[in-house]
Amino acid sequence: MDLHQLLTHPLLVEGRWAWLAQVFFVVFLVVLANLIQRRVIAHLQRRAAASRSPWDDAVLDALGRPLGVLFWVVGLAFAAEVAQEASQVTLLAAAQPIRDVGVVATLAWFLVRLVRNTEKTLLQRRRETGEGVDPTTLNAVARLLRVSVAITSVLVILQTLGFSISGVLAFGGIGGIAVGFAAKDMLANFFGGLMIYLDRPFAVGDWIYSPDREIEGTVEEIGWRLTRIRSFDKRPIYVPNSVFANIAVVNPSRMSHRRIYETIGIRYCDGERMAAITAEVERMLREHPAIDASQTLMVHFNAFGPSSLDFFVYTFTKTTVWTEFHAIKQKILLEIHRIIRAHGADIAFPTRTLDLPPELTGAVAPRQTSGS
Repeated sequence: MDLHQLLTHPLLVEGRWAWLAQVFFVVFLVVLANLIQRRVIAHLQRRAAASRSPWDDAVLDALGRPLGVLFWVVGLAFAAEVAQEASQVTLLAAAQPIRDVGVVATLAWFLVRLVRNTEKTLLQRRRETGEGVDPTTLNAVARLLRVSVAITSVLVILQTLGFSISGVLAFGGIGGIAVGFAAKDMLANFFGGLMIYLDRPFAVGDWIYSPDREIEGTVEEIGWRLTRIRSFDKRPIYVPNSVFANIAVVNPSRMSHRRIYETIGIRYCDGERMAAITAEVERMLREHPAIDASQTLMVHFNAFGPSSLDFFVYTFTKTTVWTEFHAIKQKILLEIHRIIRAHGADIAFPTRTLDLPPELTGAVAPRQTSGS
């Protein structure tokens, strides 16, 4: 016995108010079907949790709630049709278009949930393995997919309700031109954000700064209109995305090494020790575990300063972490100071030598040196 035969059974159709029994029976079937589908989905989710693939979990989680709503929409719409046929209430005639809209809406809800779960799955895989899609690009693609699903659903619903999509699209094209002129800055920011997502000059979490503007800090969010940057004094900076198309942006977070470039001066009286000092400093740097000896490494006598003989140190650390870099730099500078002192030399400080003529002293004037 099929559903139609069951609903037209004499026990359900006899009597003036027999349609109430039919409506009650339809609602009962909806409740029963909903309970069954929830148990089936829960069973499948337990089996999916035991598998290694995360994609079945994402699909089942996205399917659960929309499927239950879909049963209620279809079942109640069918019950409303039964009631309308028996009672001839005009308001109940809206059940069929409401059912069609509900089916489209629940399908769109499922797709949006699926996109969201897929995004979470890919981000989780990146956190666990360190590989995968760039989070900024993934976020942009997910947003575009959600917007596409929403727009498509609205167009299908309009077509279902009897509206002409061609007319809507034509009206949207004319209105889009007007909106484009009125909101050109907003569109510039939108496409600026799109270029950030595509070119990826920086991502959320990167430290960036611009030599053209007073912009420096950590990127917290890249929106469609604004990018929020947290400065190092913890103040938020909101930058319109169109600004990034016209300025240079430096991304220190993507540097491969950090550079140590220092000039150190020793006293003029220690000049004969310069070659030995620079040689030992260079040897120390090449053997240091935190220094990348495959990069440019130079330690050379550089200049005759006003009160010192200057040599420079030019090398790169392996780490790019700012705090670790400064700890390494401190150790290296202290080690250079130890090498200088070990050779019997010392770091120079500004001095001035005065030569006094004999008539002022009555004898051969000694050379007097004073610090300044």
